[in-house]
This record gives sequence, C-alpha cells and structure tokens, in this order.
Amino acid sequence: MSSNAANAHYVPVREDWLAKVTEEALDPGLPIVDPHHHLWDRPGWRYLLDELLADTRQGHNIVSTVFVQCRAMHRAAGPEAYQPVGETEFVNGIAAMSASGGYGPTKVCEGIVGHVNLMIGEEARDVLAAHVEAGGGRFRGIRHITSWDPDPVIMNPAYQPPEDIFFRDDFRRGFAQLAPLGMSFDAWLYHPKIPDLTALARAFPETPIVLDHVGGPLGIRGYAGRRDDVFAHWRQSMAELATCPNVHVKLGGLGMRINGFGFEEAALPPSSDALVAAWKPYIDTTIELFGAARCMFESNFPVDKGSYGYGIFWNACKKLAAGASASERTDLFSGTASRFYRLG
Repeated sequence: MSSNAANAHYVPVREDWLAKVTEEALDPGLPIVDPHHHLWDRPGWRYLLDELLADTRQGHNIVSTVFVQCRAMHRAAGPEAYQPVGETEFVNGIAAMSASGGYGPTKVCEGIVGHVNLMIGEEARDVLAAHVEAGGGRFRGIRHITSWDPDPVIMNPAYQPPEDIFFRDDFRRGFAQLAPLGMSFDAWLYHPKIPDLTALARAFPETPIVLDHVGGPLGIRGYAGRRDDVFAHWRQSMAELATCPNVHVKLGGLGMRINGFGFEEAALPPSSDALVAAWKPYIDTTIELFGAARCMFESNFPVDKGSYGYGIFWNACKKLAAGASASERTDLFSGTASRFYRLG
C-alpha cells in the first residue's frame, strides 16, 4: 500500500515490517468465521482473493468469511442509488470462485453485506431487492456508515453523514425496509454516538443490528491522552446498548489510527500478547455486557493490516477468550457470526 492511501483511518501496510514478528497458530483446529473483511483494487492497494487467502492461510482454521461493504466496484453508470449493487455483483463473483473448490476449503464471502443509502426512504426496498438478486443467495444486509465527529480530521472523507442521521425521518423510512426482507444492519460509528444507535435499536426491535469495531472508541486528536475518560463513557453507552436484544457486537477493528493505540509507530509489529494487553478491557467488558452469544471476533482486514498480521490477530483473540467455556468459544469464533449472518 502506498503512503498516499493513508489518512486518519488507514495505516499503510508494510509487509516487510509485519514479517519481523511471526507466531505459530494457537489451537489451529478451532473453526473460525471471519465476519468482517473487505476486498478492493485501489491505486497502490490491492486486496483481492489471492491477498485474502495469503492471510487466511496462516495456520488458523478459517472456515468461512463475510464481506462488508467498502465502496468496491460500484457501477460507473445508471441511477446513483443502484450503483452500490455493482459491489455485490463483484463480491458474488469472488464467492463463486471460492465455491468452486479450486481455492481451498474456506468459504470466502459466504455472506455479503452491501450498501444502500437509507436516506432515500421507501425506495431503499427496491435497491435491497436488486442486491438480493445480484447476491446469488449470499446477500445478508447492508452497512450505512454513520461515523460522525465534530473534528473533520476524524471524519472519514469518503463518508459525510449528518450528525443526527439515525433520527432523520428519511433514514428511518429506509431502515424500516430491512426487517421485512430479512436483512440485517451493520452499524459503524464512533463511541460518542453509541446512544444514537441505542435509540434506533429500540425503535426497530425486529431488525438485527451488529455494532462494528467494538463501538469505535476514539484515541486521537481531542480524545488523545483521555483513554480513561473515553473508556468510562464508552462503557456506560455500551451497557445501555446491551439492553437491546437485537444488537450484537463485533470484537475487532481496533487497528485503525483513530483508536490511538499507535501499534504502527513501533519498530516491530505487536505480538499477540501486546494486542491482548491493549484490548483486554474493551473485549472483556463487551463480552460481559452482551454475552458470548451476541459477540463475534472480526479481523477488519485489510484495514487493520497496517497495525498487525492476520495470524497474530487471531492468536490474540484466542488468548482473550482463554477464560471462556467451550460453548462460549464456539460462539465467539463462529457460532454468533453464523447465526447473525444466516450462514451454512
């Protein structure tokens, strides 16, 4: 990945740096569903099937994956609302390649999460139907990124949502189209906005929602040096969100620059023990609040690949789950994701 691809969110991937720390896979037979990765071909940054398989073949038993929208291969023409359907068409092709059996046993992109602009209201239903048709039986739901912050540097330049998006009538009319079609919603926002998601989840209790990246605890700019305060605010918000039975949480996505852990600034990439030390308060708290049956570990690759290797990440997850029961480990690594995304 070239340096011009990095911003406040993405850390450049340095394969030579990642190669400086390697570990043998712990509990290599444990089945893992990776419920959150991306695929794209961008200037200076290619991450397609070959690159994904190079990561998933690092000794862990990755049985299945779920692709999550990332503005990859949108249609160049046609109505704007339908252009993201091109991403589903592209990913379904990758999934078909994997399903041929010619690329190993992992069911790559067994589930597909696309994008619909829910601010088009009731028209979202027709776009959802187009995704379902394009998805070859793999389309499971959408993500409409709502990561808002008053600091423009923290805002992702590709997404400029209104501050009050979850309360807007047009968005809610679009959101209302998900449950009748059996679709789920991936929520990506920063920790100060978790209460907004709680309000949305309570307004739509029949819609399955999964909160990405442990709720996006921020650690840079105005949040730098305030980790204890941020954690306290994050925990209080997560405790309230946990009262919504339709909400699940993805455990991962903490390798972005916005989280402020600074892994990418060290001479060596972090070991799994280093990741455990940094993340344990967040992971333990989330599992305590939501229960293993509503939590799933996620890689968020290749976004997080700028901060640590794929095999290292899963070793850290296995260490973080060391105190879980056998059934809880199954949920955290495959069961919850399989149920939420209706896999298999």
